Amino acid sequence: MLLKKYEKNPVLLPESRNSWEDLVVCNPGAWYEGGIFYLLYRAAGNDEGHIIRFGLATSTDGFNFTRVSDKPVFEPAVEGPDSGCIEDARIVKFDNHFYVTYAFRPFPPGQYWKFAHDEVLTPDVGDNAPLFLKNNIANTGLALTNDFRKWQRLGRITQSNLDDRDVILFPEKINGKFAMLHRPKEWTGDKYGPKFPAIWIRFSDDLLVWDEPSHLLIEGIEGGWEEKVGGSTPPLRTDKGWLLLYHGVENGGNGFYRVGAAMLDLNDPTKVIGRTKSWIMQPEHYYEIEGLYNGCVFPTGNVIVNDTLYVYYGAADKYVGVATADLNQLIDYILLG
Repeated sequence: MLLKKYEKNPVLLPESRNSWEDLVVCNPGAWYEGGIFYLLYRAAGNDEGHIIRFGLATSTDGFNFTRVSDKPVFEPAVEGPDSGCIEDARIVKFDNHFYVTYAFRPFPPGQYWKFAHDEVLTPDVGDNAPLFLKNNIANTGLALTNDFRKWQRLGRITQSNLDDRDVILFPEKINGKFAMLHRPKEWTGDKYGPKFPAIWIRFSDDLLVWDEPSHLLIEGIEGGWEEKVGGSTPPLRTDKGWLLLYHGVENGGNGFYRVGAAMLDLNDPTKVIGRTKSWIMQPEHYYEIEGLYNGCVFPTGNVIVNDTLYVYYGAADKYVGVATADLNQLIDYILLG
């Protein structure tokens, strides 16, 4: 495969001495700057509510990571809409500030691996409560930081009554506008087009105001390995287009999460100029097959260093792995379709 998994994966495992991360570390946002790799990883302990927080680890080589603290660097709010959990950071940078999109819920999701797929705990909040509260729906928020330690919550950037996760910002403006990928789970059927949840793209003049119409970008293929799809990592600018990794889930079979890739036009990213016909990474090893979701590779961070692509991913909803690829070989492969 073009993506080569590190032979000493996983690069981050649950930490027994810290109760807030002694069960899960996965799905990290990634950044590279000044010779340092940063991973803002999702973490949870073995509590009944399954409260999810972010930890931070750094590395000088992209493979050997050290936690910066025994405490979380970002947690659910004490009060407010994201007081239940925060998860799955994606990182971009504008000016001198990091903007991090993250999924959140008003209440902890519970130990979801004991429920049916995509089910979480739902509280008794009364018939007249907003759907966001009644169904404990996952929304997406935006946070600002300069150092991954001190944070300012900027608020919700998706519609409250939609399960809209896998929300990813492009790392620069395109034709004067910000761009976002998102995956509203409810946008299926005759009204919207796709039979299964798909990847949409939208634009805005303001990072907190996303009211322009969305465009369908990538949808799954019925009966294939990627019936339901969602964006995985922030798009990366290359000379030949925007490189985008996405995840695909088969509807039947064993429900594995696999990874595909696409190239988008640099000046008009609503145009897909290349897409892999098959996956470029799938669950293979024990740390991807056995966990809280058996059979899952879920990238959330990628960086380019000296023409090498580093892809950081959650494995089986329990560990963090890394895979690398020659950037130019991967792009050529995608464009061949």
